[in-house]
Amino acid sequence: MDTKELLKKVRKIEIKTRRLSDHIFGGEYHSTFKGRGMTFSEVRQYQFGDDVRNIDWNVTARYNEPFVKVFEEERELTMMLMVDISGSKLFGTSDQFKNEVATEIAATLAFSATQNNDKIGLILFSDEIELYIPPKKGRSHVLRIIRELIEFKPKSKHTNISEALKFLSNVMKKKAIVFVLSDFIADDYKQTLKIAAGKHDITGIRVYDKHEESIPNLGMVQMEDEESGELVLVNTSSKKIRANYNAYYREKVGYYKDVFTKSGAGTIDCRVDESYVKKLLGYFKRR
Repeated sequence: MDTKELLKKVRKIEIKTRRLSDHIFGGEYHSTFKGRGMTFSEVRQYQFGDDVRNIDWNVTARYNEPFVKVFEEERELTMMLMVDISGSKLFGTSDQFKNEVATEIAATLAFSATQNNDKIGLILFSDEIELYIPPKKGRSHVLRIIRELIEFKPKSKHTNISEALKFLSNVMKKKAIVFVLSDFIADDYKQTLKIAAGKHDITGIRVYDKHEESIPNLGMVQMEDEESGELVLVNTSSKKIRANYNAYYREKVGYYKDVFTKSGAGTIDCRVDESYVKKLLGYFKRR
């Protein structure tokens, strides 16, 4: 992709997702994710209805009339976007691939965080950490994140969610809002998620295509595993093969939901042919 085409794509995504974050998600994001606590702002004269526990006795004694401490929410937060860029993200049978939808969701979340003056960081992962962008503020930083999401070419096609979560725990020492975007066709990340969720506010966003859920009866079909590159002939007319695949798929999705729920993390399911706007808004409102 040449520079001109890349910038055009980035601009298109910015226009679409920034409009969403400005008009829809900004307020929802602010009310959903609270700051780290309350910090002292100033003192003022006591007014009827003020909490007596907030009286500043030193100032009250000095001026011989009651004064109260005023606190404000310490708003600044850090958002980490963890995006699975393994081979399976290039699957799609509708208008968009999974990675394109994941990019739009990540951009919308990033602009919502920027609107609240929060920092945003990015981790792109496969079965290794492909790219880490430390958290920073500002529009130009978000545009860099979008460029990487569009253009970055991973070295590996495999997936290891556990490794990505370990890396998160190592680099993020303070609490962060974390969104993990993947299809979650993986396993063995229960323990690392439990550790990471004990420190951070984590939400898994499962981006998937409806045609991944089951194999249609199409006779003998040559299929390629996007992660291994292996080509195999599959007899899709076999009920047993279709049933085994369905069971495998349901097992992976069930593991994802069970592990995230038990770790105290949130989950969102976004099918590529459905509105991710409704899914995100519904999640924010439920919280």
